[in-house]
Amino acid sequence: MESRCPVVLDTTGRDVHAEGRVLREQGQVARVELPQGVQAWTVVGHDLAMQLLTDPRVSKNPRQHWPAWINGEIGQDWPLSSWPSMENMTTAYGAEHARLRKPVVKAFTPRRIRSMQPYVEQTVARLLDDLAAFPPGEPVDLKRNFSYRLPAAIICDLFGIPEEHRADILRGGEVTTDSSITPEEAEANVRMWTQQFQNLIDAKRKSPQDDLTTDLIHAEKEDGVGLSDSELIGTLFVVLGAGSETVMNLITHAVHKLLTHPEQRAMVEDGRATWEDVIEETLRAESPINMLPLRFAVEDIEVDGVTIKKGDPILMGYAAVGRDPAVHGDTADKWDITRADKEHLSFGHGTHYCFGAPLARLEARIALPALFERFPDLTLAVEDHELEPQGTFIMNGWKTLPVYLTAKAAAHSR
Repeated sequence: MESRCPVVLDTTGRDVHAEGRVLREQGQVARVELPQGVQAWTVVGHDLAMQLLTDPRVSKNPRQHWPAWINGEIGQDWPLSSWPSMENMTTAYGAEHARLRKPVVKAFTPRRIRSMQPYVEQTVARLLDDLAAFPPGEPVDLKRNFSYRLPAAIICDLFGIPEEHRADILRGGEVTTDSSITPEEAEANVRMWTQQFQNLIDAKRKSPQDDLTTDLIHAEKEDGVGLSDSELIGTLFVVLGAGSETVMNLITHAVHKLLTHPEQRAMVEDGRATWEDVIEETLRAESPINMLPLRFAVEDIEVDGVTIKKGDPILMGYAAVGRDPAVHGDTADKWDITRADKEHLSFGHGTHYCFGAPLARLEARIALPALFERFPDLTLAVEDHELEPQGTFIMNGWKTLPVYLTAKAAAHSR
């Protein structure tokens, strides 16, 4: 078996796609170094990702299968500690995963998602009205004022998060996806979101509401083995984070691509391509998540000429997987809505497939055409090369997306 020299991941995420190409030089799985020198593997090949995402020899439970976490070698001050600290479906294995996932999946049935369309349309219309209120000629950060606010409002409404607590609660998710935070910030973030969600759970127990948080609390009473408080906290944390951060990046990337590919934007406008084409190609070429921590080898696994040893951490490199030339050929790095095969794994695969995928697609399918219909002269307010990355290797996004909403404003900038 060959050895592979670890690539030290750039915690600031300056160019996740370039880094993905470097990792792919090692094969379908690359040796990497995480913050504080933690050694791990990143899967960058589509076929191997499909295999390992359904392999029972791969676990997501650090409390069972990560010796360095179990023995305290890695603690709450590790910059990525929020991920193994959570007790929920994303850090569970086998039957435990099924138990924790069941009450959440019941809340996101296809029928319920379809019934949400009018509500999503109303939320989009309200946010577009807010955008229209900006002074003409003023650059607007579309990410903060639209791409972020839409999924944040929807997921917080669903779970009954009070308006006055939303910013702080969502901030915990933002910090968790920042791979460049300090040990002190990591430890403080775990303490903060644990207390915030405990306060929320206590409030809902005292005053139940018609929301999904209350449903989860009741589910622990209805089932034979219910959710503990720590499991409720972890579940709320991952659902609120995944329901806002990923959709935000999907919408932001789709808008950016359409603004920088006018010929493909024209194809959507005249019906030669669909908004579904835009959404799926964006998910493929610009996966909202770059690398998702963490999985662990339950036993030694021999793949792609190397041995992933028992207990080794594994990350899924979704951004690189979506651009695998073995699947998408020499044009894998190009965003092309006419591409016949838009296959991607950006919502995962197997038992951990994202239950919120239908809602994410619904939000994007409503938001994107409504935005371009309301502001048909939408343009970037900066040169494309001036855009800054989000600043993490976990997510794949832009820090901001400055735009002019009208043609008059765009002309004014020149």
